[in-house]
Amino acid sequence: MDLKGKRAIVTGGTRGIGRAIVLELAKHGCNVLFTYRKSSNESKDLEREVKNYGVNVFSMQADAASYKDAEKVAKAAIEKLGGIDILVNNAGMTKDNLLLRMSESDFDDVIDTNLKSVYNYTKVCIQPMMRQSFGRIINITSVVGLFGNPGQANYCASKAGVIGFTKSVAKELASRNITANCIAPGYIVTDMTEALPDKVKEDILNKVPLKRPGKPSDVAKAVVFLCSEYADYITGQTIAVDGGMSM
Repeated sequence: MDLKGKRAIVTGGTRGIGRAIVLELAKHGCNVLFTYRKSSNESKDLEREVKNYGVNVFSMQADAASYKDAEKVAKAAIEKLGGIDILVNNAGMTKDNLLLRMSESDFDDVIDTNLKSVYNYTKVCIQPMMRQSFGRIINITSVVGLFGNPGQANYCASKAGVIGFTKSVAKELASRNITANCIAPGYIVTDMTEALPDKVKEDILNKVPLKRPGKPSDVAKAVVFLCSEYADYITGQTIAVDGGMSM
C-alpha cells in the first residue's frame, strides 16, 4: 500500500487515533499536514517523529468548527505540500450527559466540532481534488453513530450525521474519481477511554467478540487501506473497526 508522494490533511492529529493516522500515513510515504487545537508541544513532537520517515510534515493550529480556519489549512496544504490528495476528518469531542441535563451549548459544540467540521474541510478540499480527478476522503465516525448510546445524544447524532454526509458526498463526487468512506471505531484504547471506570470498560469488552480493545493503529491501518489502490472501487461505505462489536 504505497502512498509515496501523496499529500494528506488530517484534522485533530496530535493525540490518540489522529496521531496514529498521521504516523501510519507517513510510514507509507505520504506527506502530511495535520491540525491541532491546543497541543502545540505535542504537535512539534509529532512533527519530529514523522520526519524520521523522510516525508514532509507540517502542523497548524485550527478550530475544526471554523470554516475560515479550514480555508487557511487547505491553502497551506496546497502551498506547502503542492496539493491535496487525501483528507482525513478525525477531529472530534465529547460532552456527555443525559438529554434531560444536556445544555444547548453542549449539543451545539459537539455538532459543530464533529459534524460541521466534516463539511468545512470536505468543502474546501474537493475543488483541488476535482481539478486533478483524484481524491480520497475518510471520515472518522463511531459505532455509536450506528446504534446510539445513552448519555451521548449529541455525540451519536454528530457521528450518524457524518455517515449520511459521507454517502451523499460519495455519490456527488464518484464521477470525478473521488471516493468518500467512513471508519467507525469501537472501543479503542485512547486517553478518553482510559479515563473510564473499570466497570464501564469491563461492560464494553463483554460486547466485543474479540474480547480485547482495539489500538489507534488498528484504525490508522484501515485509513491507509482506504487511501490505497486496493480500495479504488470502494466508496460510500462505513467500515467498523470494532472487534465485531456492532454485529
